[in-house]
Amino acid sequence: MADQEHASTEVRVADADGHSYVAENRRYVGRKETVGYVIWDMAQSFNINAYNARFVTNILQIDFNLQQIFTIINGIWDVVNDVFTGAIVDKTRTRWGKFKPYLVLLAGPGTILTCIYWLLPLFFPNSLPGSIPKFLAYMFLGLVREGIGTFQTIAQTGLIATITPHPVDRTRLITLANFFSGFLGERLPEQIMTIIIDLVGNNILKPGAGKTINDMYLTIFVGMGVLTSIVSGGASLWFNTIARERVMQSVERPSIKQGIKSIVTNKPILLMTLENILGSFSLGGSKSDYFIDVLNFASLGMITGIPGSIIHPVSYLIVPWFRRKYSSRFLYIAGKHIGDVVLFLVFLFGCIGGVHNGIYKRVIPMGIALTIWEMVFMLFYGVRKVIPTEMNNEAMDYCEWKNGYRTEAMTGVAKGLATKLASIFTSAITLKIKELIGYDQTLYVQGQKQSDKTQFYIFAMYSAIPMVTTVISCIPMLFYDLDGEKKERMYSELLERRAKLSKIATSGNAEDMAELAKEQMAVGEKKQEL
Repeated sequence: MADQEHASTEVRVADADGHSYVAENRRYVGRKETVGYVIWDMAQSFNINAYNARFVTNILQIDFNLQQIFTIINGIWDVVNDVFTGAIVDKTRTRWGKFKPYLVLLAGPGTILTCIYWLLPLFFPNSLPGSIPKFLAYMFLGLVREGIGTFQTIAQTGLIATITPHPVDRTRLITLANFFSGFLGERLPEQIMTIIIDLVGNNILKPGAGKTINDMYLTIFVGMGVLTSIVSGGASLWFNTIARERVMQSVERPSIKQGIKSIVTNKPILLMTLENILGSFSLGGSKSDYFIDVLNFASLGMITGIPGSIIHPVSYLIVPWFRRKYSSRFLYIAGKHIGDVVLFLVFLFGCIGGVHNGIYKRVIPMGIALTIWEMVFMLFYGVRKVIPTEMNNEAMDYCEWKNGYRTEAMTGVAKGLATKLASIFTSAITLKIKELIGYDQTLYVQGQKQSDKTQFYIFAMYSAIPMVTTVISCIPMLFYDLDGEKKERMYSELLERRAKLSKIATSGNAEDMAELAKEQMAVGEKKQEL
């Protein structure tokens, strides 16, 4: 590997309890692949998905009841295809790797279908929210995209877990990607959309002759949706083409039974899954709904985020300090929930003055409050982005260490499956709440505002409900213990085992390969007994 850096010095990495483990300071991922990973990371946010709900509700105009029907149908389909997709991916063995073929081959179809999704309003002009042909087209696209997206999501998660065999190199890669992608405009399309929406909503940017506000919104959403889909799809395809899987899979393909068993016995994944399940029962509204439908100032989020943008790079620089001072368990909980706690304080502040004349309607005081919230949130942003990803990758390594084989796909499916089941319920409830508070889908494109009561509930859904409905999700992570000596022993044994596997695989000796397969299974059986 010509582009690798082969420094072989050893460093001591200390955890929160003062324990340390030896980590080989070697970079397996070269410069080109690192740049590709940064661009890929940026591509994941190079979209206008923040306005997807507004697109479906106000631009495409799918009736709330039909949206709930789709949520249930898509949820059932999601559960079914996740299980089979995970099993298929875990059994895949090709010369290009286990995950790369799916990412490369499905990139084109996925991008094309996403473009068609954003073009849907052009196929059904002036149709009513309850139009069945429009709903069927929307549902068909949604189900097909969900199927392709499942393969891509599982493969992406697995690729990142196997792109390098060493945790230090992996943490470096994740941190670099998150750090630099913030400077390279990963959220640029969303920011452009925000500014344009404000210009149109405040009559600064007016429709031309013979055009309506509805025509302007249609052009904005369709144009930006298609453009970002093509750019992000192309960037992802480039990285997936040059990326390499460096963690070799077991010779023996794990069965579905073994895959399920590895999930049940994988304590780190089990705890993170439980945390995700409980967190998925969180109800909440959209920040963009509050900024647009209540404050009529979508760009407020960009303004309040300016001080936070200064803190953003610092948040990655202090991740090593956080890791030395606190356990992964504490950082995981703090990173995930600090934002909801501070946002609840913002809700209490906004309630001063009541429903009709509350501070929540005033741009300047709410701008100050949200700026403070943004600064606190961004202080923990590096922790929020790096720690959960690294803990998930460590859990994949734990599976290999304990069972003698890796089941990234089935583990990823299990972690996401229960979460999706919970999300079916919460998505339906959220849509129902929006309907019950009197939200009118047609007012936005007519340039009119929601009632005072509806505006207050939009604010409450955004700022108060998330913390109230997610606080219980902290409990499972209190029992997370993959740290200190246990983590040190795991990586010490894994590095030795992987070196042996690589040597035997390179030799191509059939007898050695067969013996290795038996040994891998024996490792799993022995650790299961322990």
